Amino acid sequence: MNLNVLEEKVRRMETLELGEMRLLLNTVMNLFLYESNIPNVPLPATICGDIHGQFPDLLHLLALAGEIGTTSMHYVFLGDLVDRGFNSVEVVTFLFLMKVKYPEKITLIRGNHETRQVSTVYGFYDECYKKFKTTDVWRHCTDVFDCLPIGALLEGRGLCVHGGLSPELPSIHHIHLLKRRQEVPNDGAFSDLVWSDPGNVDGWGVSQRGAGHLFGANVAREFLYRNGLNLLARAHQLVQKGFTYHFDEEFVCTVWSAPNYCYRCNNFASVLRVYEDESREFVVFEKVSRQYEGDDLQHALPSYFL
Repeated sequence: MNLNVLEEKVRRMETLELGEMRLLLNTVMNLFLYESNIPNVPLPATICGDIHGQFPDLLHLLALAGEIGTTSMHYVFLGDLVDRGFNSVEVVTFLFLMKVKYPEKITLIRGNHETRQVSTVYGFYDECYKKFKTTDVWRHCTDVFDCLPIGALLEGRGLCVHGGLSPELPSIHHIHLLKRRQEVPNDGAFSDLVWSDPGNVDGWGVSQRGAGHLFGANVAREFLYRNGLNLLARAHQLVQKGFTYHFDEEFVCTVWSAPNYCYRCNNFASVLRVYEDESREFVVFEKVSRQYEGDDLQHALPSYFL
């Protein structure tokens, strides 16, 4: 497998041959299987939020923040790589290639869209069938998603997850004990990690998403203190300015990395850089040029945007 040739092919937004894709998926699955539930990531690190199939914006992100493998930065992607955007296949193909090419430089975390239930509805299934003329690639991808880590630790001091905390997971040790190689359940601890949100509640609250919980400042503060952490970095929620800190203290943040989400939200995007001294910097960026074919975006948008 010539990784450089495949990378250039994907950068040109060409779909890999079916055999090439199968080999890539088998190779990257084995890498994920060797990782723990929450691998430790060295600093400096660049934390990226939801991408949602916006491949040109992903390439723009890397052009601004530094290409994977060419700097001292380790990259952490917080999940929701697929769905809603037009190029989920290119996003996962490219990032899986980067994982195979630079396994120590990139960590991919599972989001709530890296599931069979969600990606069947919000675009990834249809896109895979359109580009490969078979459902096999989607099925193989979702098998790989089952193997993704469910969090990451920034040198033991910052926790990265897609969604948030769980009342069933009082410690990092409890996250390590979860069985992750499965479809994300509809409820419970695993579900909470990919579905929960910070909220203006005392303790725990009911989430309007129908999955996960709302967790308040006191819950987050206690969890971080108990586990010797100073940061919870997560994604999962659109933020118009690209990032936000929750609560009065800067210990829970949301990073959003899909600019002009769904090609209509006119939001900024960001990545979070965490340096060796644990200082932080948000790098904010805007959308790249038009990412759809045809003259009318309304006609270009698939039904699941409506």
